[in-house]
Amino acid sequence: MQPVIKLLRPHEWAQFHADGHFAGSPDDLRDGYIHLSTPDQVAPTAAKWFAGVEGLMALTLDADALAPLKWEPARGGVLFPHLYRPLLLGDVLDAAPFAAG
Repeated sequence: MQPVIKLLRPHEWAQFHADGHFAGSPDDLRDGYIHLSTPDQVAPTAAKWFAGVEGLMALTLDADALAPLKWEPARGGVLFPHLYRPLLLGDVLDAAPFAAG
């Protein structure tokens, strides 16, 4: 298993949990895919895009089980996982409050 992480704001997690699927945040919808991070990338992602957001949820997913998942260059040419479909509750292996570090 290769873990990848999706950070969600509290209202996004609540809606995802209620609906059973998540089409994406405004940034995801703008870009046409769900932005994900590896465990090593998630803290810098949180600092850059979620600074000051209280109650973030970190969803752990299995990259090997997600399709279509593409590894594409982002910040500084580093490869990030991008999912080209909505997330489903069944994709989530774990959901826990995010704590940097």
